[in-house]
Amino acid sequence: MNMVSRIPQEVEANLLTIGALAERTGVSQATLRAWEQRHGFPRPRRLEGGHRRYLESDVAAVDRVVRRRDAGVRLDVAIADALAEETREVPSVYAELRRQHPHLPVQRLHKRTLLALSWAIEDEFCAKAERALLFGAFQKERHYAPARARWEELALVSRAAFAFAEFPDLGEPRVIGSGARPGPVLVPLPPEEALAREWAVICDAVDLPVALTAWEIPGQRDVPDRERLFESILTVDPVAVRDAARTCAGVAQRAGAAAAAPVLYELADQPPGGVADLVSVGAMLGRVLSYVDRYGGA
Repeated sequence: MNMVSRIPQEVEANLLTIGALAERTGVSQATLRAWEQRHGFPRPRRLEGGHRRYLESDVAAVDRVVRRRDAGVRLDVAIADALAEETREVPSVYAELRRQHPHLPVQRLHKRTLLALSWAIEDEFCAKAERALLFGAFQKERHYAPARARWEELALVSRAAFAFAEFPDLGEPRVIGSGARPGPVLVPLPPEEALAREWAVICDAVDLPVALTAWEIPGQRDVPDRERLFESILTVDPVAVRDAARTCAGVAQRAGAAAAAPVLYELADQPPGGVADLVSVGAMLGRVLSYVDRYGGA
């Protein structure tokens, strides 16, 4: 499986070969390849011919990891922190997937279709995956309210679950459930946060990975709510799903969610190879058709 993103030839001149990265950082090519295979760091871009290329910022990132390792920090911890730093620079799931995986198709979808997709993903992936890490971006608190019961159920069967929205009365990330049943970690986002303007449902799991992310196209103030258009990405590529999950976990950590730090360390590793179970993918698509047929005109 290809675990790196491809780049257009026109930007090739500004990139570094793995040999140049090794020379600039003092880390051998073999070690850089081992880090990439084990931890997904540093993340190379691919030329059309398949050769690795790196950004100038990768030099500084590798240098930081080396300095922290030499100071006694465990390598996996140093790399996890470096990956978290990357998410601070690109705190948008949609932008991260477009940057790291430009081959993923983009679709313009109405909100009613995104709702159907989200419900199908929650039913066929999030609820059935083996102890998944779940992330949901709802934009506004009022959008999370009708999904609250569903996400409280999902939180019970997941390793960790995070819901992001403009939660104005929380003050800080916290777990809020019904009665004695814990729910997901609710992460309040300020309006200027990129993720506060996005739609996302992400299930990072070995058996059933999936990521849906979308951003609302501007200039739709007079458009009926369910007819609003979003540019959307849907993928079951486990590497792309892992990148989306890392971005969300980084945003949660920056917002002060204590549960995010161990999740980020866990997400530092690359996912196992393979793809989502095709039977589950087919079931999800069937649910989408059912939901669209039932609620599309509502």
